[in-house]
Amino acid sequence: MKTVLRTLRALGDPNRMRIMKMLQERQMCVCELAKALGISQPSVSRHMRILAEADLVLSRREGVWIHYLWNPSPSNRYAASLLQALTNWLEEDPHIRALLQKAAEIRREELCHQGARQKGRKASRVASP
Repeated sequence: MKTVLRTLRALGDPNRMRIMKMLQERQMCVCELAKALGISQPSVSRHMRILAEADLVLSRREGVWIHYLWNPSPSNRYAASLLQALTNWLEEDPHIRALLQKAAEIRREELCHQGARQKGRKASRVASP
């Protein structure tokens, strides 16, 4: 019973449902997801942990980036059933369509490099007397 409840709770949050719809289209890093959703990177990371614990997403590291992707073959049978159903859910929702369009226009290379430059400026300000 714990497994099914964990899986249902994972999809019970609007932002996690939005994340899953974006990952249905392509894999994305935390910066891209945060930008598309308009929430902080720590919030996205928390959502990703919950989705991963429910076996709904996978991650892979590439350099400094961690890419999250839709789990194509979850070992959790409840996750497998929900993922199969989710592919057809919310297809006509105007908010989901707008989100998917916004996500398609986000370029990780530009977004993440910009964030790295800003972090570098903050670090140099802190280090200065």
